[in-house]
Amino acid sequence: MAEEATVEEKEESGVQLEGKMAEFAEWLEGISVLELSQLVKGLEDRLGVSAAAPMAMAAAPAGGGDAGGEVEAKTEFDVVLTAAGGQKIQVIKEIRALTSLGLKEAKELVDNAPKPVKEGVSQEEADEAKAKLEAAGATVEIK
Repeated sequence: MAEEATVEEKEESGVQLEGKMAEFAEWLEGISVLELSQLVKGLEDRLGVSAAAPMAMAAAPAGGGDAGGEVEAKTEFDVVLTAAGGQKIQVIKEIRALTSLGLKEAKELVDNAPKPVKEGVSQEEADEAKAKLEAAGATVEIK
């Protein structure tokens, strides 16, 4: 019965999906709202875009409680230098490359670890910074 309703709706709207698009639409109809939310967030990260919710949709969760807030993935991360390691000069060079700090400021940051190197960055940017700093010999955490 649900399939008949879908076919009727498609005919009424005048949009006919065929081939892979029809398969994709059927697949989307079969997944949960949570899975769809994760898909949207994954595509936003992968494609570097953001899906803006209409104002009516943005206001709706306020009356629904806090349960939705717990499910959302963290979008901003802090890269924290916990230890400089044995190659302090290489770490200072990487800090300068990742930030707009001068030599003195970068050295102070490394000397006073643990200190945040970057704050409020995307997961991808945080992972890249962590990889570069670890390659230079530092110990890094993403929070």
